[in-house]
Amino acid sequence: MTHNPYALDRGDLRRRLARGDVTYGTFLGAATPVTAEVCAAAGVDWVLLDLEHGAGGEEQARDVIAAAASYSVPTVVRVESTERIRAGRLLDLGAAGVMFPRVNTADEAAACVRHLRYPPAGDRGVATYNRMCRYGLDPAALDRSDGDVLGVVQIETLPALDAVEDIAALDGVDVLFVGPRDLSHALDVPGQTQAPVYVAALDRVLAAAKGNGKAAGQLVSDGAAAARLAAAGWQFLAIGSDTTLLAGAVVAELRKAGGTP
Repeated sequence: MTHNPYALDRGDLRRRLARGDVTYGTFLGAATPVTAEVCAAAGVDWVLLDLEHGAGGEEQARDVIAAAASYSVPTVVRVESTERIRAGRLLDLGAAGVMFPRVNTADEAAACVRHLRYPPAGDRGVATYNRMCRYGLDPAALDRSDGDVLGVVQIETLPALDAVEDIAALDGVDVLFVGPRDLSHALDVPGQTQAPVYVAALDRVLAAAKGNGKAAGQLVSDGAAAARLAAAGWQFLAIGSDTTLLAGAVVAELRKAGGTP
């Protein structure tokens, strides 16, 4: 039987970003394999399963990752906490990368990166009877994994912004990701994405990423905003989420029909 190569990303997303490609994805707030498959079928480069604010938990990751992979689309997972075991479990399930929220310092970011790597470079637990190793059929995946996994650190607090250059310099931090709501609230301009202090913060994040050969990412509401950021040098762009895109589409069609949502 021929092995289906869609099953695991094997570092392709990380390599694409490293060579400067712009990639587009969407958040999965509903945390269901159906919405993961729908978004993957629609043509995104990646999906991001959100365990911090989304409706699901780790138990959804097994089916969500496989559903997106059926269209050769990798899944990145935002963990609910930076605890070591959280990242390891998701990587064992075949996640292409992990996004760490609420990171404040370079030391915290370095600890997160260690969770993505096996000893001696890190502290990830070692096992082969999992999806990443094809349930024991591909034990050599252990040797490849450290170079395959995408590490995404969020810059969403004032301490993180102050330390962004040091965070970007860390080996294993591949993407600096800005959540507009968190960062704008931290800067005391909640939701004001055109405020000078917020725009200056974005410029600083992008410069830190580019200065260290890393990618920068943001969450945006629509494709037009994503296009503007891509032109400015941002590479890891999330266009809304499964739930917000669905809600927006329903509202738009109701208005066309004469409804009053």
